[in-house]
Amino acid sequence: MIVDAGHLFAGIPTTLPAERFDTLLRTGGCRLERIVSIGHATPPSEWYDQDEDEWVTLLQGRAGLRFADEDAARILTPGDYVWIPAHRRHRVEWTSHDPPTVWLALHLEGHDKSR
Repeated sequence: MIVDAGHLFAGIPTTLPAERFDTLLRTGGCRLERIVSIGHATPPSEWYDQDEDEWVTLLQGRAGLRFADEDAARILTPGDYVWIPAHRRHRVEWTSHDPPTVWLALHLEGHDKSR
């Protein structure tokens, strides 16, 4: 469901069985999501390998974001952002419980990184 107005910190639960993905905007080749993680992580043997570029920022909480081509996870705190090019394998190592981790993710389909 897409809503045309709201508050980024409204409706954040204290527990979730799985990460929550809320699409805030979809237009052209762009999708903007709010992601809520409460102690969630990518399963140990899995990596994300997305067909689209993604720019992600951490709004609340803390997280460990690991890239397959790096030796250690990057520790993200509120205000940190990361550009994740399409097919750069990555995973979420951990997210905080208190407060819940809140991400803002911009997905760009067919983005030409050479521009």
